[in-house]
Amino acid sequence: MTTLRLALAHMRAGRWDEAHHLAQEDPSELGAWLHAILHIQEGDLENAEYWYGKANRHCRSRTSLEEEMESFEAALPPWP
Repeated sequence: MTTLRLALAHMRAGRWDEAHHLAQEDPSELGAWLHAILHIQEGDLENAEYWYGKANRHCRSRTSLEEEMESFEAALPPWP
């Protein structure tokens, strides 16, 4: 399981600290996107906006938290 898939699994299980730690360690745009989603969940919109920018995405055009997580998962490379 990739680090970001593991982070998403932690997020869905309510283990926000573990998910946040893993997302912070990933320097990719996908890592930044998941980091942004975590900040949305936390209600930290200022930080989320920063991380959406790092992910080359627009914070204001995001969808619901669940839809963001589904879109994020769909954007992950296939898992062997």
